[in-house]
Amino acid sequence: MTCPARRDLGLLALRLGTGAVLAAHGTQKLFGWFGGPGLDGTAQGMEAMGYRPGRESALASGLAETGGGVLLALGLATPAAGAAAAGGMAGAVAVHAPNGFFAQSGGCEYPGFLGWAAASIGLAGAGRYSLDHATCHVLDRDWMVPAAFAVGAAAAYVVIGRRARALAAAGTGGPDDGSAPE
Repeated sequence: MTCPARRDLGLLALRLGTGAVLAAHGTQKLFGWFGGPGLDGTAQGMEAMGYRPGRESALASGLAETGGGVLLALGLATPAAGAAAAGGMAGAVAVHAPNGFFAQSGGCEYPGFLGWAAASIGLAGAGRYSLDHATCHVLDRDWMVPAAFAVGAAAAYVVIGRRARALAAAGTGGPDDGSAPE
């Protein structure tokens, strides 16, 4: 039997690691930090991957990763944070999936895992060592879980579907030379 304190420490560790990785990737897209392309470079990459308009797509992706990652790390608005990050990663999975599963061949393994981890945290909750707990779960009510994930899934479905239709109309499966932002 797992003691609650141990479970809460595990959730804290998972939140901090997952949130930090997501936030770092998002700040690469938004600000060019950590060697990233910044918003203009990400916008060009988004256009090349079939996400149009590129600038708005880059901003949405960067905000989902940065905002979702920071909120997950803090354990604040955990259902919305997990759903936003998972939705953003679904867009990256759509780009990488044609290359197979494993990351070394440009596949969807890495963004898929980040999205899965973010969604899992959003579903499980942040645990005792979180701002959600400190604020009496004002932004983490039971009804928020299905609402956040329904909105996130619907948004991802629309965005990925629009990309697929644009690529089909252009007669391309979508370029991915491995250098485009995820």
